[in-house]
Amino acid sequence: MKGGVRKRGKKWYYYFDAGIVDGKRKKVEKIGGETKKEAEKALRDAINEFENSGTVFDETNISLSDYLDFWYKEYVLLNCKFYTQGNYKRAIENHIKPSLGKYKLKSINPAVIQEFLNIKSKEKYTENGEEKNYSKGTLKLIYGVLNTSLKLAVYPYKLIRENPVQYVSIPKNLVKTNTSNKVKTITLNDFDTILHKFPVGTNAYIPLMIGFYTGMRKGEVLGLFWEDIDLENNIIKIRRNLVRKKDSNFELAPPKTNSSIRDIKIGDTLSKILKDEKLNQKKQKVKIGKWYKKTEYNWVCRKKDGSFVTHGDIDMAIAIINKDLNIDFNFHCLRHTHATLLLENGANIKDIQKRLGHSKITTTMDTYSHVTHKMESETVNILEGLRI
Repeated sequence: MKGGVRKRGKKWYYYFDAGIVDGKRKKVEKIGGETKKEAEKALRDAINEFENSGTVFDETNISLSDYLDFWYKEYVLLNCKFYTQGNYKRAIENHIKPSLGKYKLKSINPAVIQEFLNIKSKEKYTENGEEKNYSKGTLKLIYGVLNTSLKLAVYPYKLIRENPVQYVSIPKNLVKTNTSNKVKTITLNDFDTILHKFPVGTNAYIPLMIGFYTGMRKGEVLGLFWEDIDLENNIIKIRRNLVRKKDSNFELAPPKTNSSIRDIKIGDTLSKILKDEKLNQKKQKVKIGKWYKKTEYNWVCRKKDGSFVTHGDIDMAIAIINKDLNIDFNFHCLRHTHATLLLENGANIKDIQKRLGHSKITTTMDTYSHVTHKMESETVNILEGLRI
């Protein structure tokens, strides 16, 4: 294997040819030390390491930032779902790198990580002009990224001897966030006003109706095919998600979690709306003939020209609802409104958990704690009203 050393500025660098990677010749060049002798030794060690394991890391000097880039590329992008990739990337870039990225991987210890999490638990950020504390979910995400990545640094990468995160815990005394701020709902009058603005035939009508009557996520609604809807038995099967990528393109991905793969029972009202929509699409296809766009999939949410409704189309409708109708609204409001109405009217919380696709019932109870607290008070009032 060819290689050499050279001086650049005050440092000596080593380099070697790592062969052909993805059809291109790969050259490795790194700082070898202060002297030529140090660089030559670093070159020998690097070539030996590369020939034995294929890695080009210098275990002594690699930073946590560089390692996380490697881990994200070689593990996350290959093994994790699209949503997880995005969440991990934001945790790395927005939280971990700014505070811990400069540390050498081998110098990261439990004390450093614990202090980082303690500070992060008290740190504030600004959203819509309001100061907020990071939620427990955000802390769990950051902890999870560090734990998973450094566990792999131990094995199979063999860059560190043990995972320091195993000795670290998420702070328990987190500043409690106001749950009611997170759970945004709308009134039935608001929903009627929205439908008056987006009636039958508009791009947003069918997504709005499905969201309201099922509590499905926006991507789940937009990813529906007609094959997923059993209109005889009034069942919607959720098997995929329409995901918007950074380059403004879209792709179909698996649902958010395994529990998100579910069947939802619907009532006659939504069933009739969907039957009418299916018939209208057939009529529209005949009406405009060759100008009706051919698509690979049999989309439920279509525009009049046959193309599928996108996240951008829904976002345009949301902007109009907020600006023109002065209703504080996003698509997730429909999910929260759906669950809240069911809870307030006596639906079983276990059934709601399955309907929403939550993996744990505690998620449902924590999310809608404002409703369950109200229900607890009503339960006490029932007991108070009983005569012994």
